[in-house]
Amino acid sequence: MKLKISLFFLSLVFLASCQKTEKSEVEENKYKLLADEMEKSLRENLLETWYPKAVDLDSGGYFSNFTYDFQLKDNSQEKMIVTQARHLWSNSKASALYRRQKHYADGAKHGFEFLRDKMWDSEKGGFYQLVSRSGKPLLDKSPHKTAYGNSFGIYALAAYFGATGDSAGLDMAIKAFRWLDEHSHDPVHKGYFQHLEQDGTPVVRPADTPSTSELGYKDQNSSIHLLEAFTELYMVWKDPVLKERLEEMLLLVRDTITNDKGSLVLFFQPDWTPVSFQDQSEEVIMQHKGLDHVSYGHDVETAYLILESSHVLGWENDQETLTKAKKMVDHALSHGWDNDLAGFFDEGYYFLGEETPRVIKDTKNWWAQSEGMNTLLLMSEYFPNDEWDYFGKFEQLWKYNQDYLIDHEHGDWYSGGLDKQPELKTADKGHIWKANYHQFRAMQGCIERLEKF
Repeated sequence: MKLKISLFFLSLVFLASCQKTEKSEVEENKYKLLADEMEKSLRENLLETWYPKAVDLDSGGYFSNFTYDFQLKDNSQEKMIVTQARHLWSNSKASALYRRQKHYADGAKHGFEFLRDKMWDSEKGGFYQLVSRSGKPLLDKSPHKTAYGNSFGIYALAAYFGATGDSAGLDMAIKAFRWLDEHSHDPVHKGYFQHLEQDGTPVVRPADTPSTSELGYKDQNSSIHLLEAFTELYMVWKDPVLKERLEEMLLLVRDTITNDKGSLVLFFQPDWTPVSFQDQSEEVIMQHKGLDHVSYGHDVETAYLILESSHVLGWENDQETLTKAKKMVDHALSHGWDNDLAGFFDEGYYFLGEETPRVIKDTKNWWAQSEGMNTLLLMSEYFPNDEWDYFGKFEQLWKYNQDYLIDHEHGDWYSGGLDKQPELKTADKGHIWKANYHQFRAMQGCIERLEKF
């Protein structure tokens, strides 16, 4: 960005022409129009669709399940730590953006109290993975605690404190971080164990575990979100142990979990040996693709996350992280981008003997397309003249999202692009794995970046 600004002002001095000034004004108007368009969609289509409707005033926390037209589903409304934390994060961030809308601040406080009073295990520590609507732990359905779930608890609590200044939120975030670090952190091989017993003991993968199960493995998804959570917490709490863990996770994600091709390995043995089925038959590979494939959405999301963490840590001129982030985005554009309509396909695979990955799932889920916009716009800031034309790709993806993912009638986003999955037009808009955090974070990041251009 600094380079772009410097070149812009040098050209003004050198040319001193009205034509250059007019061109700049046209560009600035374009960025402003895009920012205004996205902000309107964020505020009216996304946030005002969800809130305050999703706030469960009777039982605490937030409702999980909504129909395609945003009616509450008549079911048990079970509550998972990931969804509850994401709603807390969204209300916290929205309360800072839209201070006149008091219901966001109220909704954040409401969600914080549910995490504190119901989702936290007051006896053994850590966040339960799943509870009933009223907050009763559902250990038969979800017997383990997870690093992934606890990472989102930390992430949301740090954001809550950052937005509201409520010290109880920071105290809770610190307690959750210390519990997770004591029980889940691997002092030998580094990183964190994903699956934990209720007392925090890491789960050792039993010998008779089905080969398709992820139980007992370390994984990229919990790792990138631990990185994200520690980054958010470090913004408001400059603890030396936290800094050490944040640096550890950044290097682990960048240098170990991301392979030389520029994509994330999904699952690992505890010593970070990759779980791979590449040398098996195609039939076996497809049976195990949940554990072993190229996830283009995670790749573009992680490119943003490692750059954000590097920035928050104050790693100036961090070319190594920037180079790896660019490689991840370029790999996804090369092999997972829809050149006809735009958008990132869901899955690819490097079959043995093939130099490029084959697309094995050409659907386009909602979170990858939202995260993709944010990362592409960030890349255009770093590399404004790159041959990939990141800004042009961002514009294409924003148009795709408006045409095929954003529900302009009922609000929010479909769970997948209608060009590939038209049946999703009437699929549930909300469930324990779908809320609004990806869309919110990505769109707000785009808006802030466009306003800087």
